[in-house]
Amino acid sequence: MPRDGTPEAGTHESRSGPLRIVIVDDHPIVRKGLTELINHEPDMSVCGESDTVDGGLERIRADHPDVAVVDLSLGVESGLQLVKSLNASASDVRVLILSMHDETLHAERLLAAGANGYIMKDEAMQNLIGAIRWVATGKTYVSPQMSERILAKVTGRRTAPDGAAPRDRLTDREREVFGLIGRGLGTHDIARQLSLSAKTIETYQARIKDKLGLASGRELIRAAVSWVQP
Repeated sequence: MPRDGTPEAGTHESRSGPLRIVIVDDHPIVRKGLTELINHEPDMSVCGESDTVDGGLERIRADHPDVAVVDLSLGVESGLQLVKSLNASASDVRVLILSMHDETLHAERLLAAGANGYIMKDEAMQNLIGAIRWVATGKTYVSPQMSERILAKVTGRRTAPDGAAPRDRLTDREREVFGLIGRGLGTHDIARQLSLSAKTIETYQARIKDKLGLASGRELIRAAVSWVQP
């Protein structure tokens, strides 16, 4: 990524015509704002939008976009599910994750799952257009700070004395359960949402408490709410 983090217009190597963008976000006002921002660019056009994982997959398969801008939190769903589904189907769409959550907690996991970039929502107005162009060229977009963090890990340098933070040690499924707890779902609701047994969800909850050093279910809920709504 360029040092200033803002790729220049016209640098993408896509098919003829403007870049086609699909937006997947569960907030109508956010989708409208992103659409207006993107459509203002002469080399970009929003060709579809959705507020769910399944709807996003449907739009991507039907509209054949160059880039999908995907919110990490889609109600009780996660953009991670969409990324994994696209990766499993060998889709060639480039995926840029847009999130209100700190990239140091999620970016590496999303990139490992198949995403091509991660941008914080509070940076969107300033950097989203450049980020879209950047991932459309086949490159990976993260902030300079996150790029340094990833480089430090690859080269063996520690970014913190104790290594990874406890939340970084949660598996994808544990993070999914943790996120649903933070959105107010109980054990049986989470089990139905993930098509798992309540006993399995209780096992995940116990593992999460152990990894995060939480002593009770109340502490687990408090930590989950804080994580989902920082």
